[in-house]
Amino acid sequence: MMKKAVVTLMVLTILSKVFGFLRDVTLSYFYGASGVSDAYIIAITIPTVIFGLIAAGISTGYIPMYSRIEEEEGDLRAKQFTNQLISVLILASTFVLVLGWVFTEPLVRVFAKGFEGDILQLAITFTRWSLFGIYFTILIRILSAYLNYHKQFAVPNLIGIPMSLVVILSIYISFVFDFAVLLAAGYVVGLAVQLVMLTLYAYKHHFRYRWQLDFRNQYMKQMLIIAIPVIIGTAATQLNRLVDRTLASDVTVGGVSAMNYAQSLNGIIHGVFVVSITTVMYPMITKMATKQDMNGMKKALNQSMVSVIMLVVPATIGAMIFAKPIVELLFNRGAFGEDAVNLTTSAYFYYSLGMVAIGLRVVLSQAFYAQQDTKTPMINTAIAMVVNILLSFILVRSLGIGGIALATTIAAFFTTFLLLIRLRQKVGKLRLRGVMKSTIKIVIASSIMGVVSFLFYSRITSVLGLNLALIVTVLLAALLYAFLLIVFKVEEVKALTDKLGTLRIR
Repeated sequence: MMKKAVVTLMVLTILSKVFGFLRDVTLSYFYGASGVSDAYIIAITIPTVIFGLIAAGISTGYIPMYSRIEEEEGDLRAKQFTNQLISVLILASTFVLVLGWVFTEPLVRVFAKGFEGDILQLAITFTRWSLFGIYFTILIRILSAYLNYHKQFAVPNLIGIPMSLVVILSIYISFVFDFAVLLAAGYVVGLAVQLVMLTLYAYKHHFRYRWQLDFRNQYMKQMLIIAIPVIIGTAATQLNRLVDRTLASDVTVGGVSAMNYAQSLNGIIHGVFVVSITTVMYPMITKMATKQDMNGMKKALNQSMVSVIMLVVPATIGAMIFAKPIVELLFNRGAFGEDAVNLTTSAYFYYSLGMVAIGLRVVLSQAFYAQQDTKTPMINTAIAMVVNILLSFILVRSLGIGGIALATTIAAFFTTFLLLIRLRQKVGKLRLRGVMKSTIKIVIASSIMGVVSFLFYSRITSVLGLNLALIVTVLLAALLYAFLLIVFKVEEVKALTDKLGTLRIR
């Protein structure tokens, strides 16, 4: 059941990511890596940092708390708790919005100290528009968590499509009519469309919002205790991104945009594979933790780790080998010139090295969250932030934009290892022998795939051209990798092929 849900979610996520990527390609086509695109990216980053961290903390703690209330007092009380939580967050959003409008310029200067003149003023204007998105962001996170808990994964993962379509339209209109403010306005309208879709779907699944406030509610207090460490940890992550983007804005004009495009490429792999797996897994292991089923939780955790490794390792090797051809295929048109290609390629290459570690860190963190332990991931994130920032200042001098990305990768591997050790101390042996065995097979299969793909691509580029050769090579690589997994009898793949064989026999 879990595998079926993950595969379904991956398909839906791929569809959503395609539209999301078209949004980034549209921005790169019309605005390239320029001052306008830098201002826009900073403007939509600021609300994410200001309130996205609160949204992350609340939505992470919401599922374990909802599960506990449902177990102890029933579904009706759990829904009442959801109403109270939403009401409190609407009040908090209003307070943050007012502060954001009053201190917009200092906020922008903190996030991009390299901005001056017209770019600074444009970023201030964009930010004042984008701040209205905080209302929608927090409600989207809560309603998505509610639906995921009730095993409704489709709509929360498809709402990115209308969002992307609205943003793409706003980018085009803003460029044609030379009215840049529409960039930020389109972003907010896109979020509003997402919220409307989620609200209607949650209504179909028996959720009715009613304004309720009860600050003395014991579950609200416990929710706050769970959420605060997640908020602090997320704040540390956002602070890290702030430092990265500030350094990038100092390296060169377009540096912020180049990093954003590189992160978008990695975000496709992370969103399709890692998020799909963890979205399905999190409610499951939360229920197991609530019922003290540690054996079941460990088994689900190991399956998730192998799945992440199996899907992300080949993507990492592919990104390392074909970083520049991928960037050229997807971005090299319109205002996106050779300098932008080189900047984005450098960041993409070094970011891709850490995709596996970042994916595993998400899986391991959720194992702690399921047990209502949010302090351990918070401490881990703080360590990652310190390591990342220190390395960024060191490596940016020699590698430029790539050095900032490499610092993120090194910090991710270091802190993932620490998190694994701490989880073993908390719950006992994780039974990782099977995970290690599968990992070795996956790395060997991925390496063979990488070598064959590189040789094949080198031979056919003169015949097919760079872009078509890359597409053909990727398709061949996927088929070869799947074949090698079957030959090496990787446990996850073997179980799937055995099941398919049984179905055919029947």
